[in-house]
Amino acid sequence: MKIVCEGIDLSEATLKVVKACSSKTTIPVLECIKISAKNDEITLSATDGEISIIKKIKAEVYEEGEVCVTGKVFADFIKKLEGVQITLSADGKKMDIIYADSQTSMQVLPVDDFPKIDVEIRENSFKLKTKDLKNFITSTSFCCATDDSRPILKGCQFVISGEDICVTSLDGVRLATIKGKVTSSTGNMEIVCPSRTLNEIEKMIPDGDGETEIFVQRGMILVEAENTVLTSRLYGGDFIQKDNIIPKSFITTIQVEKDRLKASIERAAILVRGDKNSLILFDISNDKIEISSASELGNVQEPVRAKVEGKDVRIAMNSKFIIDAVNALEEDEITLSFNNNVQPFTCANAENKDKLYLILPVRTSNNA
Repeated sequence: MKIVCEGIDLSEATLKVVKACSSKTTIPVLECIKISAKNDEITLSATDGEISIIKKIKAEVYEEGEVCVTGKVFADFIKKLEGVQITLSADGKKMDIIYADSQTSMQVLPVDDFPKIDVEIRENSFKLKTKDLKNFITSTSFCCATDDSRPILKGCQFVISGEDICVTSLDGVRLATIKGKVTSSTGNMEIVCPSRTLNEIEKMIPDGDGETEIFVQRGMILVEAENTVLTSRLYGGDFIQKDNIIPKSFITTIQVEKDRLKASIERAAILVRGDKNSLILFDISNDKIEISSASELGNVQEPVRAKVEGKDVRIAMNSKFIIDAVNALEEDEITLSFNNNVQPFTCANAENKDKLYLILPVRTSNNA
């Protein structure tokens, strides 16, 4: 194999596909990027067995061929050569990287050991506005679980029914759900997509007013954008039914200015950010929320004006969870709804109720 390409093009492509290289594996080839040269382009591929990314760029191909090179090392090295033209030459044992008056050699692995990436995933699909897809991902993926105790909770559930779509995630102590519309679909479907995959899709698809189509087949999805193809396994099993978790009614509802609430919570969180649960306390009564926190470093106590309907409530919560939820809401006024100090409470926009966050409070001796 021998090719010549621009360093900036190769670097951008490499930095995209390296996200699919495995960082924890006993199979060395899964740490690799496969480089294939054919006709007037090169194809870079990487997979860790769950997610795969393929990217094509233009190049001058003097000798066709394929080679596997350690992904992270190659990506870091090529990133330092964005301003020069690069020649890659491989003979099956090593790959030479020639740039300006310099040359570097890297070890390669057998191409035959690289897994085949299935891109024939076209049986079912749904299409939606790209800006809506980005919003669905950023609004829910941060609530996915990060541990392996219940793998399905590491993903977001997509439910398509007619032209309606609902995306939900939860990690056991908080839940996010958002509703919207698809522009087309091949039928009703339900999938659970890994949050890691969704975050890579969100980075991959371009900003703007276009549309993105997601293909689904045999427990896999495929998304294509700007000469980049991403495929991923989906999680199997039954996802938790959100309707069984979200309360049907509430005893106390407050409407509050988002920025004032956020600023007060963030100040209270500073003194407890080193604690296990980063606890802050809401004492809701008389048209205000008294927000407080205390630690060995000191204490904070601030009133925030609010429209309060219902009974007084005193409730403790993880400050990070409430900050994440408030940050994800867009309107100037938001609504928080409570039942008591041990049942989950919700956060939503005051007007548009398509997006909702549910948080499980923390039991303490101070909020009894």
